[in-house]
Amino acid sequence: MVHASCGEAVARIAAAKQRGVDVSCETCPHYLTLTEDDLFDLGALAKCAPPLRPKASQDLLWAEIFAGHVTTIGSDHSPALPSMKAGEDFFKIWGGIAGVQHTLPLLITEGYHQRRLDLPSIARLTSHNVAVRFDLPPEKGGIKIGGDADFAFVDLNATFEVKRWELLNRHPLSPYAGRTLHGTVVRTMIAGRTVFLDGKIVSTGGGRLLKPTGKS
Repeated sequence: MVHASCGEAVARIAAAKQRGVDVSCETCPHYLTLTEDDLFDLGALAKCAPPLRPKASQDLLWAEIFAGHVTTIGSDHSPALPSMKAGEDFFKIWGGIAGVQHTLPLLITEGYHQRRLDLPSIARLTSHNVAVRFDLPPEKGGIKIGGDADFAFVDLNATFEVKRWELLNRHPLSPYAGRTLHGTVVRTMIAGRTVFLDGKIVSTGGGRLLKPTGKS
């Protein structure tokens, strides 16, 4: 199941898994950091699908993550033209949040700094478990001899304010604008090649299609 937005949903998935159902569970940073109160305050910027939930449901979601019932956390990066995030009919407004740029800082701020998640758990939820669930080649999902050097270097002591003009999205819309986050990503490497450095994209392309190994 993808985009589990509340702890109640994760609990049902965990119960199904205990019955032998081959099921995994993914949630997203916005369900861990935003609530329906933010939707009322921010309007269309915070509209997503499924919608944001009350604080009590969010607390349960964190508890289910702590219990090990969430398999992965994905950004659910869903950008949109500004015109798609505007209009008098809220039901017709695009329901999506562009959040890939701040996925790690959000998890570090709300997870690591709040003592809800340690760093190995963040790595498992965003990398290792993804590779295992989708049966990716063995060089993906971990740090090991023979593996691809896919790294994100993070300054855990750094803090920064999310500013619209520093967003790397084509359309600079974010419900996190104005928030102060911990953990600045200072460098990103893909297969040993630096693609992001000190706030700037320094290389593009070079990716490859990954296919399941068929061993799981």
